Amino acid sequence: MKERLLRVLKRGEEETREARVPEKPGEKVEEKSIGLIIDGPNILRKEFGIKLEDILQALGRIGKIRVAKVVLNQYASQGLIEAVVNQGLEPIIVAGDTDVRIAIEAMELIYNSDVDVIAIATRDADFLPIINEAKRRGKETVVVGINPGFSVALQNAADYVIRMEGKSEERPE
Repeated sequence: MKERLLRVLKRGEEETREARVPEKPGEKVEEKSIGLIIDGPNILRKEFGIKLEDILQALGRIGKIRVAKVVLNQYASQGLIEAVVNQGLEPIIVAGDTDVRIAIEAMELIYNSDVDVIAIATRDADFLPIINEAKRRGKETVVVGINPGFSVALQNAADYVIRMEGKSEERPE
């Protein structure tokens, strides 16, 4: 079975290091608290083959996910909704376009003092103002996406970029 390749990149660094281990006995390492919003119709498409657990695993390198929501439209299959729930994520079903609801959920996370990092899984440059506002409010930012169509502006604005590789981009072992 082929493993999915994903990269967690921090601006100015090659790849992120694994979680820091305490150097002295009794020393505590502050773990970052992550608020995640997934743009379901944009990321969770059959042609990409992205699995929710791949996204969660990649974010685990940065911190601990405290809030995780997947915004879906009314056309989401029952199987997809079930998969979201089975991963411990909160599905949010909206009629019509999902972008406004994603923006509302993201703003709630930005103003949540218990969240250190705002992560948005999307390819859409429409969420650039959300990334900028989060940074203005002192939050670290992560964008999770996949090509084709992964906004370069979004990638350049975020503190961390997680590039997922889908079915068509898998590399042989």
